[in-house]
Amino acid sequence: MEMRCYRRLLSILHKEHITNEEVRRRIENAIGPHVDLLTIVRQQKLKWYGHTTRSSGLAKTIMQGTVNGGQRKGRQKKRWEDNIKEWTGLKLRNTLRIAKDREEWKAVVRRSSMRPYLRDRYR
Repeated sequence: MEMRCYRRLLSILHKEHITNEEVRRRIENAIGPHVDLLTIVRQQKLKWYGHTTRSSGLAKTIMQGTVNGGQRKGRQKKRWEDNIKEWTGLKLRNTLRIAKDREEWKAVVRRSSMRPYLRDRYR
């Protein structure tokens, strides 16, 4: 979706066969360094996870709770916890403990939300 928007901004047709890397380079030349959409979404999701983990409301119960029921057919859906574990590289019980300390969780969000090739640029 993001790449489609970039191509439209630059008036690049699909027929032109320009690579995504070239599109990113042209966008950076046009608007300067920026944070991509996936990074923003990842950061907001991690922040929300930390916020709800520190609270005691219904959102925490829903996010961390499980609902009894039968098994669905097909591929298992990815859960919030799966993304959190994947992005932080931590076990779920460690993320719960770290999220209680706001400053420590902010550091985890900062480290985990950036794409690998952008991490060094924005530190």
